[in-house]
Amino acid sequence: MSTITSDQEALRDQVRTGYAEIATHGSERRKSSCCCGMSEVDADALAKHIGYTDAELAALPGGANIGLSCGNPGAIAALKPGEVLLDLGSGAGFDAFIAAPKVGPTGRVIGVDMTAEMLAKARKNIAAFRQRTGLDNVEFRLGEIEHLPIADATVDVIISNCVINLSPDKPQVWREIARVLKPGGRVAVSDLALLKPLPGPVVEMVEALVGCIAGAALTSETERMAREAGLTDIRLLPKKGYVAAMTDWQDPLYQKIISHLPKGSGPEDYITSLEVTAVKPGKKCGCG
Repeated sequence: MSTITSDQEALRDQVRTGYAEIATHGSERRKSSCCCGMSEVDADALAKHIGYTDAELAALPGGANIGLSCGNPGAIAALKPGEVLLDLGSGAGFDAFIAAPKVGPTGRVIGVDMTAEMLAKARKNIAAFRQRTGLDNVEFRLGEIEHLPIADATVDVIISNCVINLSPDKPQVWREIARVLKPGGRVAVSDLALLKPLPGPVVEMVEALVGCIAGAALTSETERMAREAGLTDIRLLPKKGYVAAMTDWQDPLYQKIISHLPKGSGPEDYITSLEVTAVKPGKKCGCG
């Protein structure tokens, strides 16, 4: 059972407030307090760097890509036509809209986000997506990833992009992932994780929390939480290119982090983009 303390709830409120401002003000907000991505003008450059194609980006509704990714979970999910996909922390709909053509008209994509402003932005994009693709297979629901508004064993695949690290109760998120997956269903997550604990001053920076860093778990903890939730075939692949790019591009948040690190060390010594894949045990039903 989830047991959120008052301090953890306060942190969640900070995250919700930060992402609401990003949804409302876009790059203007992130220039002063960056999130997982760069300023809005560089959102496509970041997406291409972490593996999204020109064709995928060109097909998106305007405003869906607001530069919040740290990986490409859809690429490692091996999506198939007819599957039901759940996107945890779907934001403005970036990964959901990219996944929808891959599951096709017989499939379904459900995005869940706890920020009403992000949800409104995503829902506003549905009409443009439908007109551009002819597909009507995407929906967005308001909810917390610790308490998903999804029935048991109804989802074929779960993706998430730089979101689970923001949760104050990550073990509960992994339990929810296992609950809503069908037997044989799978999860593909791109997230920020820690190679070793961050220095105290970095953890205390609110910008680092909203920027998906201060709340990140150690890679070993991520594996343990997924295993204890009942998932199997757990694979973790660190991808250092994202953190190196954010440092090279002089992202404002990463520049602040560098100023708080011990001399001679850099963000890539502590932080990595992590691909996590896992499966819920059981034989997958062929009934769709």
